Amino acid sequence: MLKLYTYFRSSAAYRVRIALNLKGLDYAPEVVWLPTGEQAGEPYRQVNPQGLVPTLIDDDVRLSQSLAILEYLDERHPENPLLPPDPAGRARVRSLALLIACDIHPLNNLRVLKYLRGPLGQPEDAVNTWYRHWCEQGLAAYEAELAAGAGRFSHGDAVTMADVCLVPQVFNAQRFDVDLSGFPRLMAVHDACQALPAFARAAPGAQPEASDPRLGG
Repeated sequence: MLKLYTYFRSSAAYRVRIALNLKGLDYAPEVVWLPTGEQAGEPYRQVNPQGLVPTLIDDDVRLSQSLAILEYLDERHPENPLLPPDPAGRARVRSLALLIACDIHPLNNLRVLKYLRGPLGQPEDAVNTWYRHWCEQGLAAYEAELAAGAGRFSHGDAVTMADVCLVPQVFNAQRFDVDLSGFPRLMAVHDACQALPAFARAAPGAQPEASDPRLGG
């Protein structure tokens, strides 16, 4: 069985959980407890030298980086494809996915926010302002891109890799009280995705660790 090193609030791991569900693939979750820094310990570094989640194990194949994992799953299990059949469509979907995975997420992930709070000594208000600025800027670009080719989902009427990246980013934006009222197309796509069982089962609140007492209620 596939093994996924994951954490419920990791948006990158959330992407992979969605994809596994869309593909109908069973997997064994292995929780890496990010709040305590388990990802930086030597046992997990032996699994993933970057000390990040997710990591996917498929027999003797070990993969990190969520978008690489999504492409691997799509090639190994072509049913319910995450990419369109045409070159232009595939390029557009990859562009939307990378807009989130490369231009929004890296500026707002846990280790960046911890560095802002810790070594750089930024107060919580400043950290939240940082988060909202980059998130709003990136989502505004995504909203504009949807005007050129969205249907029910980000690219026509079938779920793609772009949607798999969008939904976790919206989850994070909502956690940080980002104003999403200016993104009606984006939120319509998000809501259409959330109505699908594959997305619902992958949601952070549906993961066992979401109710762990270490979260303090």
